[in-house]
Amino acid sequence: MSDFLNAPEASQPGEHAGSVDHHPGVSVRHTRAKGEPRFPDGPKADPAGSHFERRIRSFQPRRSRVTAGQADALQRLWPKWGLDIDGQRVVDLAELFGNDNPVVLEIGFGMGEATAQMAGGDPGTNILAVDVHTPGQGNLLNLADQNGLSNLRVGNGDAIILLREMLAPDSLDGLRVYFPDPWPKKRHHKRRLIQPEFLSLAATRLKPGAIVHCATDWEPYAEQMLEVLSAHPDFENTQDDGGFAPRPEFRPLTRFEGQGLDKGHVVNDLLFRRVQR
Repeated sequence: MSDFLNAPEASQPGEHAGSVDHHPGVSVRHTRAKGEPRFPDGPKADPAGSHFERRIRSFQPRRSRVTAGQADALQRLWPKWGLDIDGQRVVDLAELFGNDNPVVLEIGFGMGEATAQMAGGDPGTNILAVDVHTPGQGNLLNLADQNGLSNLRVGNGDAIILLREMLAPDSLDGLRVYFPDPWPKKRHHKRRLIQPEFLSLAATRLKPGAIVHCATDWEPYAEQMLEVLSAHPDFENTQDDGGFAPRPEFRPLTRFEGQGLDKGHVVNDLLFRRVQR
């Protein structure tokens, strides 16, 4: 699942890892000394730290292993293509990408295969892809490197802090949220990302005409997304019938999605436009 809920605590190679024979695809284990960072030149474990208030979050920490190839990509490519979401500055997106091309924010990218495919299919659009899943960050950086995708940047941390503290008004040309955690239990619905408050924040950072594209295979969440987006004054449905949209060609059919379809799951896409108020 490509969702924004995975915060890993995996082992990784440290300064003494050079004595280990690493092979791509092999999980890396290393006992770190107290205070030793997981990736000295890579993403920070908690970039925003305690600078911001505690709140209910839409993502859930979990432990996950980092392969040697992913660790190498994080160490080698993070200084070039990574962004720690610390909330301490407003990001100049033209400077971040090195051009003035349109920028789309993707929240939650899993292992990054679909994100890399979309970046490769539309080199004129910059994608700022945000997640907290370290193996996925490393994998996406690897894919970007292998495929020469200079229009990809990987953000590490809380997308709410990025939107609220680090992006200028009207700076985004699109927002993508694919297969977020559905938080199926009723008592957890407050953790779902697509809520009126989130949409109000996102609207301030989206240019008029920008497209919000959501997709989910959890039908009750799809219905809630449709209801919340339809009721929000800053957005209008691109579908004349006011319903779900066909999957656009630019969104790849992922392996996860294909497995769900094989099991009879229904995948719904929602395409809403930021309106001028």
